[in-house]
Amino acid sequence: MTIPSILLGLCTATLLGALFHLWRGGGWVKLVTYLTAANLGFWGGHWIASLLDWTAARIGPINLGGALMGSGLFLGLAYWLAQVEPPRGEK
Repeated sequence: MTIPSILLGLCTATLLGALFHLWRGGGWVKLVTYLTAANLGFWGGHWIASLLDWTAARIGPINLGGALMGSGLFLGLAYWLAQVEPPRGEK
């Protein structure tokens, strides 16, 4: 993996996280959560696609198909987990 491909992957995953935050909204904490989830999912999806020899939508050494699916999965999971509110104490 070359430095330009790593930078392309980081930019792509960060853009996905930022666009998701723009779509769903939230504060700074959710922005950082979405950016982290997008990057973790992107590289996790890329890694799993590499292990399975899946080459759909490959751009250089990056398995973009698997990376986008992983990023989408992690963003959906992060959004779902962010919806849980802590229980309020009864008065």
